[in-house]
Amino acid sequence: MADDRLTFKEMCAKFDVTPRTLRYYEYIELLHPDREGRSRFYGPRERARMTLILRARKFGFPLEVTRQCLLIYENEGKESQMKAWVKLADEQLSELSDQRRQLDEAILELKELRDGTALALSKVDS
Repeated sequence: MADDRLTFKEMCAKFDVTPRTLRYYEYIELLHPDREGRSRFYGPRERARMTLILRARKFGFPLEVTRQCLLIYENEGKESQMKAWVKLADEQLSELSDQRRQLDEAILELKELRDGTALALSKVDS
């Protein structure tokens, strides 16, 4: 069994996170490694949870939402978690679409201001 576990250092390297990040995820109870003395070991369950945590971060979900999803799975099972996930994903997709629209508007406005400034500079230099 110990062969399929990662040490603290190996876990940081595998998921490209800092020790501080890993400790924080433990502190807020997203991860629950096995402890042997002062050493921590991460089995398949904790590695799967870490994969989900990082994927949720990539999609812009707050850590508290991620924690709640993991708790739903533990307390109510996979089907409840999947239903909650669909609802959360719909909400996040809407939020990301709004952010994209705002970014597109900002990019367009910035280009127009840059072009206007460049044109004014070219007239000064002439």
